[in-house]
Amino acid sequence: MTKQIIHNNFKEVKEHLIDIIGNFYDSGTVLGEPSRNTIKLFELNDITLNVKSFKKPHCFNQLIYGFFRKSKARRSYEYANILIDKKIGTPRPIGFFENKNIFGLLDSYYISEHLECELTYRELLVNLDYENHEEILRAFTRFTYELHEKGIYFLDHSPGNTLIKKNRNDYSFFLVDLNRMKFQKMEFNERMQNFERLTPYKSMVEVMSDEYAKISGIEYTKIFNSMWSKTEHFQEAFHRKQRLKKKLKFW
Repeated sequence: MTKQIIHNNFKEVKEHLIDIIGNFYDSGTVLGEPSRNTIKLFELNDITLNVKSFKKPHCFNQLIYGFFRKSKARRSYEYANILIDKKIGTPRPIGFFENKNIFGLLDSYYISEHLECELTYRELLVNLDYENHEEILRAFTRFTYELHEKGIYFLDHSPGNTLIKKNRNDYSFFLVDLNRMKFQKMEFNERMQNFERLTPYKSMVEVMSDEYAKISGIEYTKIFNSMWSKTEHFQEAFHRKQRLKKKLKFW
């Protein structure tokens, strides 16, 4: 049993999309290194499609995602449309596919238009001397503030999930990996926690705190102390988890 939803703007290529999903593992060009999920690029007329195949869920989750909770592919598609309605950048959503049987969800796919960008936030971590580093970081902070003001709590706000495109006089930002979001009024604590995964570098937190203080009117010290505290807590938990994984592998 297959469920598919195609955006109205792409109904005329529905059969092509069905063919792409049906032959996903035998065609297309792999993007990046496959891990839990696989992303492939496909050419269709004058655009490049970005098709994300989500890892098959374990037995219990097959049941949950099949009958009680929306699949990651469906959430990605629906959230992308909400972002566009709120005038927040994200690659254009095209549709999603779900394959189910009597036991629940087998696999799912999210299709969007592929967007070529110069960099992601991660490049700012890898190279602290990246050209216009502080300017981009401040623009990114303003973008995050816009998310917060519009009630968009992007739970996967991490280095690889924001594409950055350089324009003539400024920068545009596009969210990807959309399946974990909340849409709600964001309080101060949640806003600061939304920065915790972005960098281990105090200097970058200082810049983001300064810019967030300027545009929000909240005192810099209050923002920095909260943002840096949450960053440190996240980094400690992350490295503790990595050490545990190494021990388990050794055993």
